[in-house]
Amino acid sequence: MIGLYIILFITVIASGSLIFIFKTENQKFLKLMLAFSGSFLIGISFFKLIPEVFSTSVRFAGLFVMAGFLIQLLLELITEGVEHGHSHVHREGERATPFILLIGLCVHAFLEGTPIASGIDADVRRSLVIGIIVHNIPISVTLMGLLLHYGCSWKKGLFYLSVFAFMTPLGSIISNLIPFASSVSMKHFFTYVMAVVIGIFLHVSTSILFEAEDNHQYNIQKFVVVCFGIAVAAGLTLL
Repeated sequence: MIGLYIILFITVIASGSLIFIFKTENQKFLKLMLAFSGSFLIGISFFKLIPEVFSTSVRFAGLFVMAGFLIQLLLELITEGVEHGHSHVHREGERATPFILLIGLCVHAFLEGTPIASGIDADVRRSLVIGIIVHNIPISVTLMGLLLHYGCSWKKGLFYLSVFAFMTPLGSIISNLIPFASSVSMKHFFTYVMAVVIGIFLHVSTSILFEAEDNHQYNIQKFVVVCFGIAVAAGLTLL
């Protein structure tokens, strides 16, 4: 598990550092990356995570999926959609503090880490971790860009990015302790938290996929990238 935590942490730092290579003024690359991540997330969800949750005997799994969907909707009141690539820049008089943004994203990342457990099926854990990694790439780029825009030095930006990177492993570490500290069944607990994360994934991915372009057209490049993302998810989860 420690190896997974290191991979999750490093990929966020590496992704956020891409902001120094790719200029944020050119949004085409970021939009295509978002399209891939959104299609990959929804593919992972339908091909692996949803069948896993609903193959168990736990009750009310659908309610927990809906809860995750609504939790993500609530979090976006704070993050303003950074999870699916929105990088709203406020005017000077209405500047949003990056700390509030960071708190919202940290809660989001913490929740995504909660189903990562040593006791769950290895294929499910692998699919979940890959989905989180792919999802975190555009988030990290957007977050680092906003931190720099709002006056953070690159050192402070990397520190805040490190805090965000640590949240997913932290969510996993804490959730792994809960079943051992209570009478809760480990299988049932992680099924419910997986259902919540599925709801989060569905909200983020559908927000990306069904968001119209500036000219309200769904261009062919985005469609091809979406198909590719779904195909990659299918290949990783169905083999």
